[in-house]
Amino acid sequence: MSSWSSWLVGKKKENPHAAREAIVGLRSQLIMLDKKEEFLNKKIEDETKKARMHVTTNKRAAQAALRQKKAYENELDQIAGTRMTLETQVNAIESANMNLETMTAMRKGADALRSIHGSLNIDKVDSTMDSIREQMDLGKEISDAISNPVGMGNDIDEDELKNELEELEQQELNERLVGADRAPVHNPSPIAAGPSRTQAEPNRRQAVEDDDDAELRALQAELAM
Repeated sequence: MSSWSSWLVGKKKENPHAAREAIVGLRSQLIMLDKKEEFLNKKIEDETKKARMHVTTNKRAAQAALRQKKAYENELDQIAGTRMTLETQVNAIESANMNLETMTAMRKGADALRSIHGSLNIDKVDSTMDSIREQMDLGKEISDAISNPVGMGNDIDEDELKNELEELEQQELNERLVGADRAPVHNPSPIAAGPSRTQAEPNRRQAVEDDDDAELRALQAELAM
């Protein structure tokens, strides 16, 4: 085991929550410094008001107020420096803790891969894939065998079927031709058939002319009256 891995394991055995506890403690201290800064700013404001109030009437009191104001400002500067140090430390711990957690996760991932691949090698993989392909080919052959219809009797000769079909077609045509030759021919008589088109046309024309003459005679009779 490398020194880095030993350090990781050692730190984990000591206190797995040490980094988080340190961050919580530092942030709590930063909150306290915020409150202290708020208090000092209020004091500085008060001393400034006091100095303005006594600047024309009591210079000694005004000077004392300014000195106290300066002391508060110095303390405020110290707090600002402390705050910067704490924030830098928090950021460093958070970054280190993130690196630690990342390395721990990566190490667990590497262990998992090693455990998975420990029982595998390329020969076993190839053998397994060959077995899978063989079983798939066998399954296909079984499916093909099941899907093919089972033969009933002897094999059928397709050419023989074709010849037989042609013979049946020829027999059917011959029977139709013979039936057509035997059918009687009916010639309709002129009386049964009725007048032809050439004879019916003059008759219709004559009927129309007769109607016109009758209407004309009726009109003449009405005018004569």
